Amino acid sequence: MLLFSQVIITLGSALCRGFKDLYLSYSMADTRNGNVKVSNDKASGAANAYAINLENFGKRLKMLYSHWTEHNDELWGASEVLAIGTPPPSEDLRYLKSSALNLWLVGYEFPDTIMVFMKKQIHFLCSQKKASLLEAVKRTSKDVVGVDVVMHVRTKKDDGAGAMDAIFRAIQDQSKSNGHDTPVVGHIAREAPEGNLLETWTEKLKNTQFQLSDVTNGFSDLFAVKDTIEIMNVKKAGYLTSSVMKHFVVPKLERVIDEEKKVSHSSLMDDTEKVILEPAKIKVKLKADNVDICYPPIFQSGGEFDLRPSASSNEQNLYYDSTSVIICAIGSRYNSYCSNVARTFLIDANPMQSKAYEVLLKAHEAAIGALKAGNKAGDVYLAALSVVEKEAPELVANLTRSAGTGIGLEFRESGLNLNGKNDRMLKSGMVFNVSLGFQNLQTESKNPKTEKFCVLLADTVVIGQNTPEVVTSMSSKAVKDVAYSFNEDEEEEEEQPKAKAKPVAASGLSSKATLRSVNHETSREELRRQHQAELARQKNEETARRLTGGSSGGADSRGAAKATGELVAYKNINDLPPPRELMIQVDQRSEAILLPIHGTMIPFHIATVKSVSSQQDTNRTCYIRIMFNVPGTPFTPHDTNTLKFQGSIYVKEVSFRSKDPRHITEVVQQIRTLRRQVVSRESERAERATLVTQEKLQVAGAKFKPIKLSDLWIRPVFAGRGRKLPGTLEAHTNGFRYGTSRPDERVDVMYGNIKHAFFQPAEKEMITVLHFHLRNHIMVGNKKTKDVQFYVEVMDVVQTIGGGKRSAYDPDEIEEEQRERDRKNKINMEFQTFVNKVNDLWTQPQFKGLDLEFDQPLRELGFHGVPHKSTAFIVPTSSCLVELVETPFVVITLSEIEIVNLERVGLGQKNFDMTIIFKDFKKEVMRIDSIPSTSLDGIKEWLDTTDLKYYESRLNLNWRQILKTITDDPEEFIENGGWEFLNLEGTDSESEHSQESDQGYEPSDVEPVSSDEEDDESESLVESDDDEGEDSEEYSEEEGKTWEELEREASNADREKGAESDSDNDRKRRNMKPFGKGRPPERRNLASNISKRPRFR
Repeated sequence: MLLFSQVIITLGSALCRGFKDLYLSYSMADTRNGNVKVSNDKASGAANAYAINLENFGKRLKMLYSHWTEHNDELWGASEVLAIGTPPPSEDLRYLKSSALNLWLVGYEFPDTIMVFMKKQIHFLCSQKKASLLEAVKRTSKDVVGVDVVMHVRTKKDDGAGAMDAIFRAIQDQSKSNGHDTPVVGHIAREAPEGNLLETWTEKLKNTQFQLSDVTNGFSDLFAVKDTIEIMNVKKAGYLTSSVMKHFVVPKLERVIDEEKKVSHSSLMDDTEKVILEPAKIKVKLKADNVDICYPPIFQSGGEFDLRPSASSNEQNLYYDSTSVIICAIGSRYNSYCSNVARTFLIDANPMQSKAYEVLLKAHEAAIGALKAGNKAGDVYLAALSVVEKEAPELVANLTRSAGTGIGLEFRESGLNLNGKNDRMLKSGMVFNVSLGFQNLQTESKNPKTEKFCVLLADTVVIGQNTPEVVTSMSSKAVKDVAYSFNEDEEEEEEQPKAKAKPVAASGLSSKATLRSVNHETSREELRRQHQAELARQKNEETARRLTGGSSGGADSRGAAKATGELVAYKNINDLPPPRELMIQVDQRSEAILLPIHGTMIPFHIATVKSVSSQQDTNRTCYIRIMFNVPGTPFTPHDTNTLKFQGSIYVKEVSFRSKDPRHITEVVQQIRTLRRQVVSRESERAERATLVTQEKLQVAGAKFKPIKLSDLWIRPVFAGRGRKLPGTLEAHTNGFRYGTSRPDERVDVMYGNIKHAFFQPAEKEMITVLHFHLRNHIMVGNKKTKDVQFYVEVMDVVQTIGGGKRSAYDPDEIEEEQRERDRKNKINMEFQTFVNKVNDLWTQPQFKGLDLEFDQPLRELGFHGVPHKSTAFIVPTSSCLVELVETPFVVITLSEIEIVNLERVGLGQKNFDMTIIFKDFKKEVMRIDSIPSTSLDGIKEWLDTTDLKYYESRLNLNWRQILKTITDDPEEFIENGGWEFLNLEGTDSESEHSQESDQGYEPSDVEPVSSDEEDDESESLVESDDDEGEDSEEYSEEEGKTWEELEREASNADREKGAESDSDNDRKRRNMKPFGKGRPPERRNLASNISKRPRFR
């Protein structure tokens, strides 16, 4: 593997900028250019699992020598030798012929390597590890073209001068044997030498008497016609490029324009590049390791345009006002083969813009139609030019001087420029980037951002046997799909009577109606709004039926008494241990402490002890203080014992003094240890007392062999301080059994108790998971839980000794990454096999009623949020919303959700919160905080497609009070419109009819209340930080006035003071109490004056 690892670091492309960190994955290598595959061929000369595809190498080496011999004079500069040097890797975005040759011939790029092709020999000057891999081509080279392969190995400290001299002698000897005194050496003249190796080689080559000849045209012609494997790579790249344009770029632009967002060109570029590098985001099933960009995506608008491929996206915001033009160009690569697409979008186009685009579209189609075998390359441009001359001769001067270039391993293949002067014959199998545009066009406008504009179209086209094939045709360029029109409100037209009239149908430009369309077609947002309105009606009817049926609400059971066993330390006085001394004693067997009080040892059960502490003063006198659980004190658990003896007198605390600090320390430790053990036991006993009795597991017999999955870890973990052990999960007749080698570590999960089963393979996580969400609690060790998870860590956590940062090109690092990928894939496959077998088992008739099947989270719909205390990645499934990596887990059944309220939306913040209200109003709401605002549209779309009604609010609401208000008076809730009190849009529409006052701000939804009514006012439904503080301080004092009483007195005192000094208007204003958006529905004024948010109609 070490031999192969060195070569892997060379993987890249003609870009030489690293191309996904120079293809650091083996998974990419096994499909690279069709040349790399799993091979057991002994000719490989290495014990690697991967090797050069010798069949492809032989075929292409033969093509190279045949083409070199046949076209030596006109394309290869009459060269006798081809000397090609590949420079070291670079972070710069570039395409090189030398890199393209490496990839085309052997499937890898070999940085810092010199290849010399001679008639009888091939010389390689490279490192030892590269030479070891290239050993495999010796036999194939001899069999196919009859040449010997000579390896020249250099060390890191060696500049290779000695090996270069040997190569020069071999060149001289070949030339003399052919009767020539001066050898002609072909090289790529346009590539400047980089790195010590190539600089030394170039310098020594110039000092020889050899004649140098440029062979760039020869390689261009050799690479021009693609074979079947290359064309397939181009098609996959084209599919990805057009998918990104159709499924990401266009919807993204529509959303930005529709919502009037300010987004810069550079941010659009970054977002698009991320999607290209992760095809799964747009549901394109191509491995991300095989994909890269051709160039950073280009977004241009606002009058600043550059149609050259070297253009870049600037920091200006996307401009989409009337008569604006937006140009988007993206290019992606698959297995190093390029594709490109460019589209122009018109916003409220004027007649000139419409005509320019229509003419360009016809010219572009004419150019593609001229791409036929037998035609000249210049005919393509002439076909486009003739259309422009016929349709709009005034635009000829603005037409680009070329209709595109060849494309493949290089983004622009030299010699295949589609200009009017190129006489190159087109052949089947050639691939072109057909790019045509009008530049520097001007229209009558006073706005500098729309005065100048350009239009551009580009597609990737493969020349077929009969007709050309456009591999990026998925991205439409039809006028109806790229032209957008906005309907201006009549009110706005009246306010701007001098504005020019909008272009009408006379322009012949039909518009796509995704935004404010001339055809009044509904947009996706409008459809979602309509669907939500229907869901609101259905939800209110459903809630009304449920509330009137009395199935929700009810008394709060949080203060219910906790049933525990009666605390008895000693049943008889004779059971007390014999007194030794009047010292504190701890009786472990009877779970009691004996305290010397007035000369008698008094026993206390350990469960009555609340806390114990000790301290020592300056005189070395020790004090021990023991606090007891007493009824009526804060945070004291209510059990049957305290309720049984309510009229009794209790000891609250006792203190003892001692001169023996050692004894005091021992007693404190013993009491604490015993108390911890008893509390733990009683807690477990209480938990088990509430468990639902489960059926017993029917262990599979001889006929039915259980389905097993080994080496799993479980969460929650078993108790105990010993070393944790992995276990095995077995699927038996009616349930699962998990156990380790320890007999007491065993868990049974019955099929009938499983509510949801999830399988989450490791993709970006460190673990592969099987998770069961249960209907009733079970005990795992001494923990009561409804969620049981079995998992395997797919990656080992390692730390490099020495702390140095390892290079991305380190062979050991690459090999380690490959091992981790192999381990992850193996584990995922084992889990998948287990899941498939269990799913087959669950299809049997006896399990039909359980409706069981493993569900898999949909990562592409996931979002980040804080469901508990830390940020987690929350993912929807077909029936749930889950988070299965961080604890505590989140499993929310969608069918149990009443509504979802999106809070802190519309305040210009970077994140918002999601509150999930369940159909069972006695159940606490589920909050997911700090969700990035970029996920808002995706969440709304997901909620809508799953038929979940959602609302938006600008503040966090106090849902405990809201639900209490609803359950206390459901009829009032229903009469006031149900959940529609949360509908901000309804309030916005009503507020349109309210009149604005010129006398400053006056709250519209206020009512006068007296001071007595104000005292009795219910708490606000808008949450504040003070609410929680009041709750936490409620029990801080055992006697005296509460915080609420103190605040009320202070408020009354302030009011009395103000009555003496304030004016009548001030007092009147203070007695007016406004109602917020989140008040109880029966007290809320629906006509509240809320600022209107501008939006499309």
